[in-house]
Amino acid sequence: MDRLRSESRPRVAIGIVGPHDLVEQIMMIGADLPAAADWRLVGAPHAEEHETYDKFLRIADSIDAVLFTGPLQHDLARQAGELPVPATFVPMSGAGLYAGLLRGVLSHGVDPSRVSIDSLPAADVDEAYGEIGVSTAGVHLSEYDRPESARGFTAFHEQLYRQGETTAALTTIRSVANKLTAAGVPVLRLLPTSHTLRLALDTAALLGTGSRLEDAQIAIVVVELAASAKPSYSGPGNYWQQELKLSLHRSLLADARLMGATVVPRDENSYVVTTTVGALGQATDGFRVAPFMDRIHSDAGVAVEVGIGLGSTARDADANAVAAAEKARNAGAAAAYLVGGDGTVLSLPVRRRKRQESEPVVATKAAKLLDRLVDSLDDGDTLVVDAEIVADVLSVSPRSARRVLQSLAEEGLAWPMPPVKGTQAGRPRQPYRLVRS
Repeated sequence: MDRLRSESRPRVAIGIVGPHDLVEQIMMIGADLPAAADWRLVGAPHAEEHETYDKFLRIADSIDAVLFTGPLQHDLARQAGELPVPATFVPMSGAGLYAGLLRGVLSHGVDPSRVSIDSLPAADVDEAYGEIGVSTAGVHLSEYDRPESARGFTAFHEQLYRQGETTAALTTIRSVANKLTAAGVPVLRLLPTSHTLRLALDTAALLGTGSRLEDAQIAIVVVELAASAKPSYSGPGNYWQQELKLSLHRSLLADARLMGATVVPRDENSYVVTTTVGALGQATDGFRVAPFMDRIHSDAGVAVEVGIGLGSTARDADANAVAAAEKARNAGAAAAYLVGGDGTVLSLPVRRRKRQESEPVVATKAAKLLDRLVDSLDDGDTLVVDAEIVADVLSVSPRSARRVLQSLAEEGLAWPMPPVKGTQAGRPRQPYRLVRS
């Protein structure tokens, strides 16, 4: 019965990104653990550190969390681009130093009191040497502090060895070990212990499970016409009201389809949108901006109030949405509030930039780029673009095109939409809707 329950429960997919040997070791350890039935490990080994992000992107759309084999890989990936799933890494500690020193003494005649060590924290080195009763007076250490520090590790070890101050180098980074070996410097690679790897796998599994559960929670959004936009009377004879309702419904559906949401009328002046926390979070930049309001203002020319409710059940989410809508209503037109499952209340700003009519219009660089895109692409429909389209229109590289879109979003001239997973492995396509004034 337990086995059947385990097989029916969806497994958390964990990506393992790093050097081939460590990825293989983690995959083997993970397969032998009792929790192996609860997760699916996806390996993405690389030959060189600069391949880290590309290898990660190839599996990003098929995993719930990613475990990098060390902080260097984690930081390189974060510098290269966004990490669309929760990420963690195998920590560096003095636990692997004992095995490394013992191996060096027994197999290579290394004097542990005269070595150079990189990456490890000084406190861990002092503790390890204190426990084996060896002085650190002749031990040289270069701690890890972002990828920039790792670039100097090879020269650090080689210089000390050439000067006769060390008998060997101890490094956690495979590329550094390879370069030192080629230079004739005795080197030992420090590897994490099996216990450290098991703990890292458990952490990644918890991150993936938490992300999946959170994304699956119910999110309900109440979108209501602001008081200034409501008709003076309601009824089938009010054709302006009927047209407004259709326009509002169309605007909501345009964004709701992208997040797999449903839209139903709530009353004459409001609608209810039902989706999941994960989908809504993508559409609102991690709940940092209000949903729907910008498109409705652009398409229908009216102000709305938005109330968002989150909860583990539809009932809880609906009650929170009603409470959030009430807060938005009391705050005035063009307001949006979120009430979380734990009662947290957030006020969400509208992404659209506001400008008083009396203010002079100054064409910023971002606005000029927007005009170029609109002129080139305007076909009467909603303008949705991605980096590939922008790169083609502006004759720039895809990386530059992504920066253009990010700057437009920061200026309120583009609205990031949920990423679109392609049929092939690689970076998910990030569409943006251009906001025309």
